[in-house]
Amino acid sequence: MVADVRRDNTRKSGGRVTPAKNRRGVPDPSGRYTPPIPRAVRVSPTWVPVLMGGLLILGALMIILNYLELLPGGASNAYLLVGLGLITGGFVTATQWH
Repeated sequence: MVADVRRDNTRKSGGRVTPAKNRRGVPDPSGRYTPPIPRAVRVSPTWVPVLMGGLLILGALMIILNYLELLPGGASNAYLLVGLGLITGGFVTATQWH
C-alpha cells in the first residue's frame, strides 16, 4: 500500500494493467462492445453447401443400396461404415457453413 502513495500523498493514476480473475481463474468480461462480424466476411464459398449436401446424400444412398443388396458383394458392414463416414463428413462440413 505504501508503494501506491507518492511523496505528495496523492495516489498515482492508472490501475491494474491485466484484468482481475474471478474464483474460476477466468477474467471477468470487460463490458466493452464488440461489434458483430459483417455478413460480407462470413459468407462461405459455394462449394461448402454443395459438398455438404453431396456427402449427406451419397452416404444415405450408400446405406439404402446396401440394404437393398444392390452394391457389388451383397450386403456388407463395410458399406455401412463408409456410408456413415460420408454422413459424418457432411455434418462436419455443415459446421463450416455460414
